[in-house]
Amino acid sequence: MKELRMPKRIKKEYIAPWEKAFDRVFTPLEAFIHRQTTSGILLMLSAVVALIIANGPWSAAYQHILHLPFTVGVPGFELSKSLHHWINDGLMALFFFVVGLELKREILVGELADVRQALFPIMAAIGGMVVPVLVYISFNPGGDAFHGWGIPMATDIAFALGTLALLGNRIPKNLLTFLVALAIIDDLGAVTVIALFYTATLNYTALGLVAAAVALLAALNLGGIRKPLPYVLLGIILWIAMLKSGVHATLAGVILAFTIPMRPKYDPGRFLLQIGEKIGQIRQAFHQEENILKNDELRAHIRALGKGVQLVQAPAQTLERNMHLPVAYLVIPIFALANAGIPVDWASLGSVITHPVSLGIAAGLFLGKLIGITGFAWVAVKLGVAALPDGLNFRHIVGVGFMGGIGFTMSIFIAELGFAGDPENLLMAKTGILVASILAGISGFVWLYFTSEKPAVGEDATEALELH
Repeated sequence: MKELRMPKRIKKEYIAPWEKAFDRVFTPLEAFIHRQTTSGILLMLSAVVALIIANGPWSAAYQHILHLPFTVGVPGFELSKSLHHWINDGLMALFFFVVGLELKREILVGELADVRQALFPIMAAIGGMVVPVLVYISFNPGGDAFHGWGIPMATDIAFALGTLALLGNRIPKNLLTFLVALAIIDDLGAVTVIALFYTATLNYTALGLVAAAVALLAALNLGGIRKPLPYVLLGIILWIAMLKSGVHATLAGVILAFTIPMRPKYDPGRFLLQIGEKIGQIRQAFHQEENILKNDELRAHIRALGKGVQLVQAPAQTLERNMHLPVAYLVIPIFALANAGIPVDWASLGSVITHPVSLGIAAGLFLGKLIGITGFAWVAVKLGVAALPDGLNFRHIVGVGFMGGIGFTMSIFIAELGFAGDPENLLMAKTGILVASILAGISGFVWLYFTSEKPAVGEDATEALELH
């Protein structure tokens, strides 16, 4: 067989006239966007902006914009809701979709895949849900205020991870993993509570359409369909049916996520063999004609290689990666802007903070989470039900217990459901959530900063070399 030789002169990559200037701007920006702390910082800024607007001269305009009607569809088949409802029912379905993808991955191959390994964050998460509810009910045992019992259950994963990541090398990486697993189980609990307890009157015809959409989605999965478009189209039908059914529409995001295939088409080992064959074909086609614009065979082989790269990746993981940025940097900040605008009456601030709803939520998030997460985790280890992850001690778990009290996004979401049509209690609930989230974030950061050992200079230098 004749040996194929590469050309004597390899052409340099093409650089567009403004490309270097753009790279100087976008490369640091891209690095900033992909940091763990960035989404948490953006969420905090959005909440602060909403508070400033709601307590400034633009307060009336802010409320007016949120309640503007927005219609989608054609005459005879249209949906008309306020902008606020579209954000909470529509955009947040995308957030729940990503939560569902993360949860599915964790159950199949992540921290929750091994039962023994999963029991520690599961037990901690159960404590972090049960105790805050009991604390809230102790302040609000009955009446309209009782409907807010689910609010202090949830942990805001973006805020909590952002705050924890600020500590850098002072904390072991296992602690971030533990917090992620804990928050995902927390989210599952919150989703279940929304489905079971914060659902309006059921429309059984619409529920039948939900069941049909889910069956079709499952058929796509079992049939080996991996392209996203069919899932997107059926997902929209599922969301509309869920909206009409009385069950909260955002749950369509979780259901859709669980139908997305998690297994790739190609095994990585087989893919490696195919790459070897394909590279040979590409090299041979290249020798016939170097200009790819003129060489149909070269283009075809390169397209086939690109298709193989896609098929060796699990569709669910690809979607999770692609959806992370728009959800973290668009959906969640918009949600914060639309829901964190709490008008503060400084003259009556004392009575607002000491209101049973505010106090129950603040105590549930700040104390209930700390006691529940740390207490249940300690009991699980002492009884031999679960083992403390390598590299962690109970000082770390106490820090995560504090961080678990950051309940911003999901807690506000549940508050909007629990106190729909009850603006006074909704105001109290959001106040309690903000107070608790600020206290929990600061306390967790300070606790871990002073109780965690600072890495030696040599360790910092070694890690910096590894990163580069």
